[in-house]
Amino acid sequence: MSGWTGDWVSARLGVGLTTDRSAVDLPLGALVGLALRRNPRRAHLLVSTVLGKHVPTDPRIVQAAGTLLGLLVTDVLADVTSVADAARGAGVTQALTAALAGEPGAAEHLLLVVDGLHDAVTEAPEAEGATVVVGYAETATALGHCVGAALGVPSLHSTRRPVAGVTPAAGFAEEHSHATEHLLLPADPRFLADASTLVLVDDEISTGKTVLNTVRALHADSPRDRYVVAALIDLRSAADQERFEALGREIGARVDVVALTSGTITLPEDVLERAPVVVAEQSAHQELLRAGAAGDVGRADGAEGSDAAGSADGADGAPATRRAAVTRRAAWEDGVREGGRHGFSVEDETVLQARAVALAEDLARELVGPDVLVLGFEELMYAPLLVGVALTAAVSDDVRVRYSTTTRSPVLSLDDPGYAIRTTVTFPAHDDPDDGPGPRFAHNVAPGVDASRRFTDIVVVVDAPADTPGLAAPGGLVDVVAQHCDHVHVVVVPSTTPGASPVTAARSTAGPHATSTEEPTP
Repeated sequence: MSGWTGDWVSARLGVGLTTDRSAVDLPLGALVGLALRRNPRRAHLLVSTVLGKHVPTDPRIVQAAGTLLGLLVTDVLADVTSVADAARGAGVTQALTAALAGEPGAAEHLLLVVDGLHDAVTEAPEAEGATVVVGYAETATALGHCVGAALGVPSLHSTRRPVAGVTPAAGFAEEHSHATEHLLLPADPRFLADASTLVLVDDEISTGKTVLNTVRALHADSPRDRYVVAALIDLRSAADQERFEALGREIGARVDVVALTSGTITLPEDVLERAPVVVAEQSAHQELLRAGAAGDVGRADGAEGSDAAGSADGADGAPATRRAAVTRRAAWEDGVREGGRHGFSVEDETVLQARAVALAEDLARELVGPDVLVLGFEELMYAPLLVGVALTAAVSDDVRVRYSTTTRSPVLSLDDPGYAIRTTVTFPAHDDPDDGPGPRFAHNVAPGVDASRRFTDIVVVVDAPADTPGLAAPGGLVDVVAQHCDHVHVVVVPSTTPGASPVTAARSTAGPHATSTEEPTP
């Protein structure tokens, strides 16, 4: 497919995608591109175009995709196709295609079209217990929130940040991942136990092993009648699908799967042997480019960024000589639940949306240019997403707002339009992670060779535990992104922790809307 951000990987490794079916007539290639992992157990990374994780995306597209998935869950719960039918009739496919192409007004139109699908929802038969949504960290935390908001039910997401004195409701492994364990830490021990239906949300289902692990762990603790697995894409093989059916028979519960699009991925048998060779070759080539740039040698096409902690190249390939000014503020007052790490209610949703709107209105007055990135932090995806959506409404039509987050995922970056991860900046972990220090990444934040991709403003949104000296230290997150924009707006979200007072934005200036400014670094 022409212009696809999976072309580079497909051409070199023979990785292919085939669309089998879609509830809303969306091909797989519209929803994902391809990149190469730095992971010996898994060669490729499916890079979503609608998730807002690794690719800066209009936040309205992200919210619309999550809302659409949530509304399709209502079809499954009621055993109907009313939302899917209405989506086709309303032109969701065309609206999303136009929004992804960046057509003026298209993202706003997409969000309006998807919101209109609420009228097509068929209420499911009354269940004895509640419905609760569980999203997977780190990539699907905001997606899970969007599904929960669409359903109007409470939500929770898994976390890799343990809390002293809080017993996990469950813990389970993620297959093929660089991050090995999820924890479920609801503040209320009955949050999951009282649910008769659990909706498990992930960005993709490849084999489904992570989901199967989850269902077994949760069902062993609190048996229930029904599980619904919701994902943007479903790539399970026939054998994988049979394992889901077998699990349902084994535990005596109904297990359904819903996705925007389902299909298959074709992987050559030797892909795990060939991919590391390609990664090594490209990495060596990039080192030569960086060495040449440092010595004022001309730059060829290649990747930007580095795998060394605390590094980032300038937009022309040479080290940046000037860093942006930095403004700091607290997001809002203490006591506002920032997300679903410990459970999130419908009332929490209302409060958080209102605070996001107020913050966005303040930020809109402080922007220095027309190209804005709201950058979330690992699991902290939903609050930044809401800020991004609100910011699109608070700025003029000529301001471009995008949304993405930092990540633990080590990926080869390659500055080619046919490759999904074009640039990477790397920095050390700054939230004292339980599994120890390590590198973290922000993909596609630096512009690379295409100056039109440069952001004038980057809004870095972190929660209070991540607001450490390492955040602003030389080589830290703020420092490396400041090399690629005109102004960094650091927003610190107070953190709510079970059984403790809220963790506040202690290093921010007093008051929820106060700011402080550091001068640019020459």
